[in-house]
Amino acid sequence: MSDNAQPMPIEKVSIIVSKGSLDGVYPGLIMANGARAEGIEADLFFTFFGLDAIHKARHEHIKMATVGNPGLHFATLLGGLPGMSAVMTHYMTQRMAKLDIPSVPEFIEMIADTGAGLYACKASADLFGLEKNDFIPQVADIITVGEFYAMAAGGQIIFT
Repeated sequence: MSDNAQPMPIEKVSIIVSKGSLDGVYPGLIMANGARAEGIEADLFFTFFGLDAIHKARHEHIKMATVGNPGLHFATLLGGLPGMSAVMTHYMTQRMAKLDIPSVPEFIEMIADTGAGLYACKASADLFGLEKNDFIPQVADIITVGEFYAMAAGGQIIFT
């Protein structure tokens, strides 16, 4: 590439959400929302515990991971105390609300409404005994990793 050549703009992103905690789900949602705001095609692929973000019974109850989370800057032992996850979840959701950051269910609905695709990983769904009716209506389908790669072709893959 010459000194004057501009990099090609990103036109498509496929975001893998593999964690089921607030600090694991929000990065993918923020990336997808930002992509859609910039006119970039976006798909989200939820796998392993990331499935909680799209699970009908769990998506409203995503908690902050406190044990072994170095970003909290306190000892793992403290993070494991009873109620610590609930306290930190409350603290973070209050801070996010002050910044007008929507809850996980609201954020997912907003992103889906912009035309982003939401997909559950077939291997993970099978592992946990989940079917399409276990997921929120915005989930387009349960797909294999191969189908995800085919869908992602020509774009950027982001793993959160």
